[in-house]
Amino acid sequence: MILTCARFSLRFLSFKPSHRNSLCTAAIQETSNIARMSVQQPPWNIPTRQMEEPVLKIFNSFTKTKTEFIPRNGRHIKWYNCGPTVYDASHMGHARNYVTQDVLRRIMTDYFGYDVHFVMNVTDIDDKIIERARQNHILDTFRADTTSLTDELISRVYEAWRTFILKRVSKGLPENERPAQGQEDKVWPRLCELVQNQEWKQECLKKDEKFDMYFSAARRALSAIQAAKGRLQEGETNQTNAHQLIDDSKDVLAQSLDEQYKSTVTDPAISRKLAAYWEGKFFSDMSRLRVRDPDTVTRVTEYVPEIVAFVERIIQNGYGYEAEGSVYFDTITFDKADGHNYAKLEPWSKGNRELLEGGEGSLSTKTGRRSGSDFALWKASKPGEPAWPSPWGSGRPGWHIECSVMASAIFGDNMDIHSGGIDLAFPHHDNEMAQSEAYHNCGSWVNYFIHTGHLHIEGLKMSKSLKNFITIDEILEKYTARQLRLAFLTQLWNAKVDFSESLMTGEVRNIEITMNNFFTTVKALISQSKANGMTSDGYHHYEAQERELQSSFYQTQSAFRTALCDSFNTPAALDTLRELVSRTNVYINSRGKNLNVALAESIAKWIGQMLRMFGLGEGDISEIGWGQADQGEGSVNREEVLMPYLRSLSSFRDNVRKAAMAKSDTALKEILALCDKLRDVDLVPLGVALDDQEDGQALVKLVSPADLIKSRDEKRAQADAKAAKKVASVEAERQKRLQKLEKGRTAPQNMFKPPNVPEGTYGSYTEQGIPLTDAEGKELSRNQAKKAQKDWVTQQKMHDEFLAWQKSQGN
Repeated sequence: MILTCARFSLRFLSFKPSHRNSLCTAAIQETSNIARMSVQQPPWNIPTRQMEEPVLKIFNSFTKTKTEFIPRNGRHIKWYNCGPTVYDASHMGHARNYVTQDVLRRIMTDYFGYDVHFVMNVTDIDDKIIERARQNHILDTFRADTTSLTDELISRVYEAWRTFILKRVSKGLPENERPAQGQEDKVWPRLCELVQNQEWKQECLKKDEKFDMYFSAARRALSAIQAAKGRLQEGETNQTNAHQLIDDSKDVLAQSLDEQYKSTVTDPAISRKLAAYWEGKFFSDMSRLRVRDPDTVTRVTEYVPEIVAFVERIIQNGYGYEAEGSVYFDTITFDKADGHNYAKLEPWSKGNRELLEGGEGSLSTKTGRRSGSDFALWKASKPGEPAWPSPWGSGRPGWHIECSVMASAIFGDNMDIHSGGIDLAFPHHDNEMAQSEAYHNCGSWVNYFIHTGHLHIEGLKMSKSLKNFITIDEILEKYTARQLRLAFLTQLWNAKVDFSESLMTGEVRNIEITMNNFFTTVKALISQSKANGMTSDGYHHYEAQERELQSSFYQTQSAFRTALCDSFNTPAALDTLRELVSRTNVYINSRGKNLNVALAESIAKWIGQMLRMFGLGEGDISEIGWGQADQGEGSVNREEVLMPYLRSLSSFRDNVRKAAMAKSDTALKEILALCDKLRDVDLVPLGVALDDQEDGQALVKLVSPADLIKSRDEKRAQADAKAAKKVASVEAERQKRLQKLEKGRTAPQNMFKPPNVPEGTYGSYTEQGIPLTDAEGKELSRNQAKKAQKDWVTQQKMHDEFLAWQKSQGN
């Protein structure tokens, strides 16, 4: 080895200096590579995906199918929702639409994590608003100016009644039953008889769904007229009686007064005042239903200049024309233009005159339009209507144009989502898209159109005429906002919802009870675990049962996401939560002291988060469950909260000490009775339930006092019924024994002798009183004698028992 190294050294020295340097550099590089290889990380492989993430798909009204949702700009979503026309109280139809839209919005933001800009309009100028505000104003003025009940006032109301019969009630009547002018009084008694026939009435409602409402108004007004005539004859002409007549006949009188005085009402503030009032009521109702406020609210009256400019651009682009001070959208020209299509949502409804006319409003005129499908962009105002200046004269916006202008002002030439009720699809939404695409010269103003389904009450579409019209005020007197939201969550957002008593008292109530009981139990277990301290008991508490439940938890989370990705399938999502609750309850009930409380807690927390995500929880406190109603603000009055509990515990302590110090033989029994009293009497009104467990420790639960009292009273009633049944059974047995004893009162020697048997039944007896012969002296047959002997022995036993009982009674 030394010789080899020496030879290498001599040889190395014989090289030229430049060669020696090269050799040194190569050797150093090789050494560095070897060192680097010895500490290099091993290669890493990308994991193989075992399950694909579900993709969000939404039922799109453009395709009538579920299509993948693809936002244009990352996770930012532009969403426009058609808001209310504010002229009356909000009703269950509004609740269905806006609560459902709120649920979808919460899922997009709170679950899928999208950044949503949610815009909603308020229609504060509209034919309905104008008519209602004007009629209210005229009627209020007329009422204020009326100081006494007169013949002239009664005649005025009577003429209004006759006109109302001809113009309103007659719309629903069969042709042969419609009265001619001047014959209203003569046909009215017959109509009152016919309306009692439900089949006849239903035929009238088919002609006009408001028939029942109109008929009822006419009946009230005629009754008021007749009552007023009686008061007038009796000289009761004061202002109170005059106002009573006006109030009772206002529905018919308003129509007549409007025809006479509508041209005198020109102040736009009258309409704005009515709209502002009902807008406030609407948002108050939405708050009570826990519907989140829009990010941006737009009002038509705030955008009139922009609307005028919008209409001008549509005309410039060749899709609008002016006629008699109004401007109309040219649907035929638009539909023929390259890249444009009219009525994308419901092309089959293009020629539906009923829908087209309904979309134009009751104050619109048909004159000047080139085609029946053309619709108003700008309406020339008639007398009695508010007006704004424009290049075409004084007028007001058409209904459809408002959403186009306000949405375009916020979002520009495209939005991701547009939503509203299915009844708006045609013509409102189709017209809205057509005029917007005409303005922007674009082919697609909206990417996804989503429509909520109709609401039916007990199987029938909600209608005032059908007497199933329910305001939000009325429904919230009967059910909570949570229960209403649950009712909508149990049904698909884009399907018809059938709201019924059975739904609310059945499925909705069951879900609420199931979740409340689950959260109550888990919270009690957590509280108990914390009270025992975070110390190990020597077991890890993660065995086969825990692994199985954890696996179910993961599967539920996956199934929940899959359901929501399937076009927001909330019924399926709720089912997954209920199934997980059921499995967790089975686990809790089966594990006893081996229960893994942390696992139950994590499941309960997630379920609570998902329920809160749907808007079912009140408050923002992070806790187990879906939150409490009325969280309240400010400091808590500790004395007010704690004193009832402290008094119960103090009273219990006093009585236990008293029983213990008495040292009586019954002390133990008395203390146990006091424990039962604390559990069943004192703590129940405070909402505290104590559930006895195997290990002797009580599981402490906080439950609704009303529920606890009801449960306790039911148990007491069952116990009382059981005790009463037992007492009745004992009494029955006693009576039965007394009857048997009574039979033994007769001595066996006398049982075959009168008066115990009829006189002359037997002729002779043995010394014991057993019969030998019959009344004729004939010896008894063998069987008769044997039976008599047997009966005598039986009676002897019963008599002995009777004598023993009699002796025990001291007789």
